[in-house]
Amino acid sequence: MTEQSGSGGRIRPTGKRRKKPSRRRRATVIAAWTLAGAVVVGGAGLGFAYFKLNGNLKAVDINAALGKDRPDNIDNGSQDILVLGSDSRSGANSAYGADEGTARSDTAMVLHVNKGHKTASVVSIPRDTLITRPDCTSDTTGQTVTGQQRAMFNTAYEVGGPACAVKTVEAMSGIRMDHYLEVDFTGFKKLIDELGGVEITTTEAIDDPKSHLKLEPGTHTLDGEQSLGLVRTRKSVGDGSDLGRIQLQQAFIKALMEQVKTVGVFSNPKTLYDLADTATKTVTTDSDLGSVPELTSFANGLKGLGPKNVHMVTLPVQYDPADPNRVVPLDAAAQQVWTALAQDKAIPASATEKSAGDKGDAGDVVR
Repeated sequence: MTEQSGSGGRIRPTGKRRKKPSRRRRATVIAAWTLAGAVVVGGAGLGFAYFKLNGNLKAVDINAALGKDRPDNIDNGSQDILVLGSDSRSGANSAYGADEGTARSDTAMVLHVNKGHKTASVVSIPRDTLITRPDCTSDTTGQTVTGQQRAMFNTAYEVGGPACAVKTVEAMSGIRMDHYLEVDFTGFKKLIDELGGVEITTTEAIDDPKSHLKLEPGTHTLDGEQSLGLVRTRKSVGDGSDLGRIQLQQAFIKALMEQVKTVGVFSNPKTLYDLADTATKTVTTDSDLGSVPELTSFANGLKGLGPKNVHMVTLPVQYDPADPNRVVPLDAAAQQVWTALAQDKAIPASATEKSAGDKGDAGDVVR
């Protein structure tokens, strides 16, 4: 994504270009859109369309790619899912910028669904977070890509695809990812349009020349193109940084979750089928979710989740002293977050109180 930030303190993009889900973010929030795609696939009545929908799905065998060198698979009833939004500009996505040849994970979220599936936590990982990337095997060449210190988080997907992204998150967190979900710009827009748009209320005007979104204060029903613009917006909200945009995306995800519950998805067979058709064409999953029955079961298990019982935070970070356009994890606070997820507990407020990621007020712009 070729957005430029202002002066120091703002994060700038690089310039180059355990089973069930729910709602939306930016073509990578994706973390959220992918969840939305999975949720709309849930529900009864899809058997008649099994073969068509099953043929739509794309899956990646994460388990085979990573082998046994992974955190323990602890079956305590909870689930951890890595949700990525890809910023590939190939095909229909070329309208959002030049294709630099490789896609990156523009949005990354770890969704932890607590035992009982009544509550969940979402941890957004800023794409420009400097981390230690482990050795990975490229999903295109099959060659080993040497790990790197102070690598941006989103380069894991760029150099090694979904499996490297999963391996990197597992190395950061010490938590095994049960599933993987990915969506892109075009798929995100289509899902929103199939839902009939998403209603939001803005508390101030938004006018972002980079995302091409202009909204006056008030209540709006955003179509897919406008929704994509909103989750890409950064210039006219908060301090203009990527951390502020994450807050905006998290607010939008909650609005999307509310929309899914109010449009009669599960009571209208045609709406359900149309959404399922779009969702299964849109998402890439791990192979354990790569069939309609598995994805349906996964989605059904999350239907009880609503905006009020999903707690969203950003990985605790601070601006990098050596480069104000990058961030680095606050190690002790980040460990608090990962420990809470590993123990199936709520993330303590103390974990994020000193984080730059949860300081701004960008999230208050959308309600």
